[in-house]
Amino acid sequence: MSSLFLVHIEELMWTQRYAKRTIESYLYWIKAFILFNNKNHPSKYHDREVEAFLSHLSNVMNVAPKTQALALNAVAYMYKNVLKNELTLELNFNKSHIQQKLPVVLTQQEVSVLLPQINANYRLVCQLMYGSGLRLMEAVRLRIQDIDFDHFTVRVWQGKGAKNRCVTLAKELVQQLKMQISSVELLFQCDNENPAYQGVYLPFALSRKSPYARKELGWHYLFPSKRLSIDPEVNALRRHHINETSIRKVVKQAAKAANITKNVTCHTLRHSFATHLLQRGADIRTVQEQLGHSDLRTTQIYTHVIEHGANGVRSPLSDIL
Repeated sequence: MSSLFLVHIEELMWTQRYAKRTIESYLYWIKAFILFNNKNHPSKYHDREVEAFLSHLSNVMNVAPKTQALALNAVAYMYKNVLKNELTLELNFNKSHIQQKLPVVLTQQEVSVLLPQINANYRLVCQLMYGSGLRLMEAVRLRIQDIDFDHFTVRVWQGKGAKNRCVTLAKELVQQLKMQISSVELLFQCDNENPAYQGVYLPFALSRKSPYARKELGWHYLFPSKRLSIDPEVNALRRHHINETSIRKVVKQAAKAANITKNVTCHTLRHSFATHLLQRGADIRTVQEQLGHSDLRTTQIYTHVIEHGANGVRSPLSDIL
């Protein structure tokens, strides 16, 4: 990153404890705004140029509503926190209204064919995404102590929207999870013998209140990286969680090997979890809680999947044939 202005924003966001992915996203859209204005400094512009940029995203780039909202948040952050010149609350721009797509859902038969095709090193995390309805990042960020074997529960902390929730744990995964924890314990013992090792990353408040927790087994990631790495924020040697990009790749490869022609992603496993729960008669409120949705309307998209086509409407052609 060559721009001193963008470097300054990055450093400011780090000091304000923003998540790494949020920083990357904000920098991307702030840079896009600057390029849209012919690389002129943003201090020369304000509401009118922001409105033009956001309308361009909708009219020309055809971005989704959430993407447009993210771009707005990034630019608004810059004007408020960096340039100290807040944008007007009533911005007038063309809002994106792309119709929400129905989620891609696998049948239970397809899931049963897909999972064995996934590389053994990544299969357990994928089984958790389907078996517990976890998002990819929720799965890779699990700590050992988040697994409750007594109540067959997985605790999800600071999920999307900074929400916490408890989700179901398939009893069939208990033995595999205990074996996974045993392998993590071996890594943990080796890491602690390294004098340079400074423990696992902890959330900001906990890091201050319980500085010794970073060296406790329970706080270490359930799916750790194979290598130690430097935490760029504090320049400390740590063992991070498994790389989510690798999981995305193996899921794609497994779908191809299983001859599944649908567009299968990690999130497809979560979609399939929700749909299969509803098909088995689960209450939609229960599914909403399992998924961590704030708005029931978000969960109702899965009822549309079930009711779509032959599952909900009998075709008149069936009466003839």
